[in-house]
Amino acid sequence: MRLAGKSAIVVGAGQTPGDTMGNGRAAAILFAREGARVLAVDRNLESAEQTAAMIRAEGGECAAHAADATRDEDCRGFVAACVGAYGRVDILHNNIGTGAGDSSLSRLSEESWDRIFQVNLKSVFLACKHVLSIMKEQRSGAIVNVSSIASICATPLMAYKTSKAAVNALTQGLASGNAKYGIRVNAILPGLMNTPMAVEGISKARGIDKGDLIRARDAMVPLGGKMGTAWDVAYAALFLASDEAKFITGVLLPVDGGQSARVG
Repeated sequence: MRLAGKSAIVVGAGQTPGDTMGNGRAAAILFAREGARVLAVDRNLESAEQTAAMIRAEGGECAAHAADATRDEDCRGFVAACVGAYGRVDILHNNIGTGAGDSSLSRLSEESWDRIFQVNLKSVFLACKHVLSIMKEQRSGAIVNVSSIASICATPLMAYKTSKAAVNALTQGLASGNAKYGIRVNAILPGLMNTPMAVEGISKARGIDKGDLIRARDAMVPLGGKMGTAWDVAYAALFLASDEAKFITGVLLPVDGGQSARVG
């Protein structure tokens, strides 16, 4: 097993209701299948409990924990909970994000800008801040932040793009500053994914037929003409969290079916 003996915190391990699986839930399940003891963290405890129940049904080890990752005390709390339950923190997977209310700059409200930055960037800052003290003592650890190819590609969604670009910068800064402690920090940049937050969320927000939205998004993907799934992101996260990536840090890894290859 690729994560045998390791403990992992997955922030955003619940998901938006929908027909498919979300990135955080898939990562939590895959980590557990590969031997990790998982703390499934989500603002929605019921959804985190569903993830934990799925893991336990497969014979894995997982505890659910309710937390708002935009709050300092909540982040301190879930790190302490992982140490209390499993004795250490080997992996931190930061998965939460939002683009709700985003738009072009001239139409974007201050409230939406602040909320998107709070969810997409502040949550990563706070979770990393509290887990790094543990990992420094251990002289080891792997952090995987979920960014987006929107951070490097053109998009009219200005707050989302800018916040995810900041996640990239934070990832690289933390990688450089913590390599001497044996801590690796990398980011995944998903492209168009067939997940509930992307498909059901956008369909509802924009009043678009779900089938039409899926077909339109599929057509934008070079590789196979089809969106990726949460499992594509989860397998990338598994690699970066595992010892197979022991010489990899500061990487921004696109998982996008070739969309970002168009840049430049």
